[in-house]
Amino acid sequence: MKQARSMYRSIPILTSLVCLLLLPTLSFAKSSSPEPVGHLSASASAVQWMPAGDNERIVLTVVAPNGAVFHKEFTAGTAPSFRLQDLGGRLTDGPYTYELRVVPHITAEVKKQLADARAAGDDDAAGRIQATAGINPNGLVQSGSLLVLNGAFVSPDLEEPRSAAPVSGPSALSVPKIIKPLDVVVADDQIVQGSQCVGLDCVVNESFGFDTVKLKENNTRIHFDDTSTSTGFPNHNWQLTANDSNSGGANKFSIEDLTSATVPFTITGSSPSNSIFVDSTGRLGLRTATPVLDVHIATGNTPAFRQEQNTSGGFTAQTWDIGGNEANWFVRDVTGGSRLPLRIRPGAPTSSIDIAATGNVGVGTASPSELLHLNGNGNPRVFVVSNNSGTAGINMQVTNSGTSTGFSIVRTESNGDQTFFTGTSGGAVTEHVRVTVGGNVGINCNAPTFAFMIGSGSGCSTPTSGVNPGSTSFTVASSRTFKENIAPIDVPDILNKIEAVPVVTYDFKNNGPKDRLGLIAEDFHQVFDRGSDKYIDGQDVQMALWMAVQKLTAENKALTERLSKLEGALAQQKPKN
Repeated sequence: MKQARSMYRSIPILTSLVCLLLLPTLSFAKSSSPEPVGHLSASASAVQWMPAGDNERIVLTVVAPNGAVFHKEFTAGTAPSFRLQDLGGRLTDGPYTYELRVVPHITAEVKKQLADARAAGDDDAAGRIQATAGINPNGLVQSGSLLVLNGAFVSPDLEEPRSAAPVSGPSALSVPKIIKPLDVVVADDQIVQGSQCVGLDCVVNESFGFDTVKLKENNTRIHFDDTSTSTGFPNHNWQLTANDSNSGGANKFSIEDLTSATVPFTITGSSPSNSIFVDSTGRLGLRTATPVLDVHIATGNTPAFRQEQNTSGGFTAQTWDIGGNEANWFVRDVTGGSRLPLRIRPGAPTSSIDIAATGNVGVGTASPSELLHLNGNGNPRVFVVSNNSGTAGINMQVTNSGTSTGFSIVRTESNGDQTFFTGTSGGAVTEHVRVTVGGNVGINCNAPTFAFMIGSGSGCSTPTSGVNPGSTSFTVASSRTFKENIAPIDVPDILNKIEAVPVVTYDFKNNGPKDRLGLIAEDFHQVFDRGSDKYIDGQDVQMALWMAVQKLTAENKALTERLSKLEGALAQQKPKN
């Protein structure tokens, strides 16, 4: 192969000169790179960009050679800058990559429309709103490189000087020549049976090795100039660019869309092998030449990717990371303080979380039968709610957001008591049930002193009733301190009323308790005119019986007094012996 190619090294020098004459006029002056956001100027200790248009703010991101990231936002009217002090007063030598992103002026009304569309999940509406307002979701972006040598920035405005080598003598053929702009037109196919060197630094007897085409000078570009003018035909111009032409620029290879003044693809110098690798099946490898799935990322420390929404589209900025390592697979909320709201640990069993086609969520089961189905797989503690703050707080809140703003809260207090609250959004939250560490249960009573205690308010200082094990009735709070409007009651015919309410046996309907002994609510209500005709207040019954006892006690007392008098009278009437 090498011998075959060497046959063509004897092509006359004229062929090489013709190749050079085919070139358009070139110079050693740097080519101007697009600066849509602002012109870059540099001093030894700082760089600055002069914004070229109106904006709300400009976001600057700079990545140092060691991977450190500098991020800062500049309000309208402020020139973005990057100074020596921004990295602790010392700049590491090497190339720095920067990006300037413009945040346009977007009215509050448009932002609200976009937020409403996002809340409704209507991406099509959001796109129409952006188009109507003239918002480019990709924003206006300018990127490039900065070079630091000996701790100082290199000015991007420097021009690379042309070689001052001699132009005559034995070495004349090995130095670049200034080519006069004499066009050479070949009105036919041209075949070069050898290699070709193009560029101002090509020399006679150029060493090609296995190269077929070589571009050789300080600015190497291949320009694809599409001259289409007819309607409907594609006409974008493209360029392959190797390295920036300005001092301090990037060592990189880019594909540029010259018509749109964008650079959609770039590879920077010294990128590791297999930075991007596509195998024969279309699988994409990032840092690997052996991708085993459609996308395969291989790295020695936490392979991950970032999803960053900036504010150029009118939405609130938000950044998420998704990554994994030996500790966990995670979703990281970077904007929210790099919290990890979702983590999966290595070794987690199959269907640890499983969402069925019905929308049911299974925890520990692949076939959830309810909206939330928990399967403990033999673990006695299937469901545990805890508060890791170390103090009393909400452990669990249940809200009915569909029809009301009401909610309930279950929490563990700092003393170990378990409490149950209800309330409404923005309203008062009231404790209704408490189970103490000692086992007492309070309803509307936050310090129950009985095994079961019912209060009439949120505290136990209000009227309460309580019962302890072994008691057959409640202990009732009945102090005068709890009462008002106290008035005696007299029911002269209480015995007749009690006699009028029969005691019956009965069975409850609908599989309720059978063979019960008691009163009928309608009978009691009709006779005593108390409560309702569906329910009987047990205290009303007790007080009716109490009054009956009082009535019987009074009658018994009267009979006793009468009997005593009769016995005395009889004793006086007995004859004396």
